[in-house]
Amino acid sequence: MTLAEYDAWYGKRHWHTSSVLTSLAFIITDLLAIMVTFAWGFFWVRIYCFINTNFSINSKSFILYWPYLPVFIVFFFIFNLYPGISLAPSEELKRFSISSLIAYGGIILSRYIERNNWDTINTAFIISCFSSTIILLLVRTAAHWFLHATKLGGIPAVIYGSGGTAKLVVKCLLNSTKTGYIPVLILDDNTSGENEIMGIPVIHDTSIGQEVELRYKIRIAIVAMPHLEVQDLKHLINISVSAFRYNIIIPSYHNITTVLMSVRDFSGILGIDISNKLKLIWNLRLKRIIDLAVVIIGGILISPILLLISILIKITSRGPVLYKQKRLGKNGKYFFTYKFRSMAADAERQLQNLIDKDATLKTEWEQKHKLQNDPRITAIGRLLRRTSFDELPQLINILKGEMSLVGPRPIVDEEVVKYGEDYNLVFSNKPGLTGLWQISGRSDTKYHDRIAYDTYYLQNWSIWLDLWIIYKTFGVVISGKGAY
Repeated sequence: MTLAEYDAWYGKRHWHTSSVLTSLAFIITDLLAIMVTFAWGFFWVRIYCFINTNFSINSKSFILYWPYLPVFIVFFFIFNLYPGISLAPSEELKRFSISSLIAYGGIILSRYIERNNWDTINTAFIISCFSSTIILLLVRTAAHWFLHATKLGGIPAVIYGSGGTAKLVVKCLLNSTKTGYIPVLILDDNTSGENEIMGIPVIHDTSIGQEVELRYKIRIAIVAMPHLEVQDLKHLINISVSAFRYNIIIPSYHNITTVLMSVRDFSGILGIDISNKLKLIWNLRLKRIIDLAVVIIGGILISPILLLISILIKITSRGPVLYKQKRLGKNGKYFFTYKFRSMAADAERQLQNLIDKDATLKTEWEQKHKLQNDPRITAIGRLLRRTSFDELPQLINILKGEMSLVGPRPIVDEEVVKYGEDYNLVFSNKPGLTGLWQISGRSDTKYHDRIAYDTYYLQNWSIWLDLWIIYKTFGVVISGKGAY
């Protein structure tokens, strides 16, 4: 394809090249989200005022504080949430949390200094502050979906390269429902290569970057040619890539799936720090504190549900309420996981009979260590598995220090071989009640994908990633997707 031919292709599909529309959409939806958080806080204080007549608050008075709304947008700008393109979910959660805390903290402090006393309005803002991050994330997710569905969002980008890495980049960008970069043109010097990749035109000339930028006002260039020699890469950047306002280089070590890389300078030599943050004692202690806090408080709150489930299991089938299973934990140490019993009491014997008689079931069991239509599951057990409530007794394992709230999935001996060389990395840490694979399709995911999720989690751990996984877990449990 020539540039003249590309003119017609591009003109029919893309009409904006900047992030202005995406940023404007996010600003509007963020303002709506903050209004909702204001209303949420004032609503609960209003409920309290009905009970305690010593306090009074007008449920509509939160409108009087809308002049504070631009303060939040300013802080969101400071924390680079506009346009917020290609942010890791945990990083988005972190930025929303910190910026909201600063904004609400400033409002509450200024009101307290002005009035020299604590009032119900400040209490409402405290409640709003605690709920703000979740509401902002939910509304931002809805905004991403709307922009993707209407094709109003996204920023056109030029991709350099047509090899395996470039194809992977194009595939990821096209398949993502989250607003980000949109591949609109691929530049490559391989004249015998493909003329189109996944519907994106290929021009076999990497020297025309400046002409492309001038003609189409595209501002993003992504170089996905990791095996290019250093001098060749430098030449390509100087003569072509640098014409674009923003340049992204996909390095040869892109297989190291970490977003926590940092640059180190060894007297002019570039070094990349990809240290395992879960090897640091303070991070482990912080993770343990959060585990205990969530489990103790959450366990008290859901204790009536636990009691009800126990009664239903006991009266609907013979056998114990809890089921213990031997699993591999941190550093290969064995422990017993606790679950609500969801199968018949003689499930192990029935399993052997099933896989002996049915080769298809045997293959499914060997691949996933689960059966989608397992006849051994009781009626109440099927509901427990659908909601993942059968795993709630693992709170006991967390209290005992054998598991964490978030971590890799616990496995049995037969699964070790499937992890290969990733086993030592993954199980240098405690397995978790929930994790990346659980929020990414659960039993619908292939086994190698589960391992990839586990390794990604370890390489990218942060307290914000844990909080994001916990947040996503609620949605997955409600939907029941991939659970059986």
